[in-house]
Amino acid sequence: MSATMNVPSNLRQFTGGQAVVECDGKTVGECLHDLARKFPGIEMGLFDTDGKLLHYLDVYVNLESSYPEELDKAVKDGDELHLTLFTVAGG
Repeated sequence: MSATMNVPSNLRQFTGGQAVVECDGKTVGECLHDLARKFPGIEMGLFDTDGKLLHYLDVYVNLESSYPEELDKAVKDGDELHLTLFTVAGG
């Protein structure tokens, strides 16, 4: 399945500055692994050492959070995925 992935600015160094890239997969996890295959180095900004999505990232599929399924959430042909960073505030 082909989908588009919207890449946050902090990871665009790995995509040659591209904000939107094509990815293939039947799940969010497969799409992210496809992204890592196409853009070496980006995986360190996506996954922890156990292969799980980093705790400060969320992936939206057609503007709907993939949580709690995260990497197992289904992706259909033509879906639009958005990688987002959780905003942290404190004092």
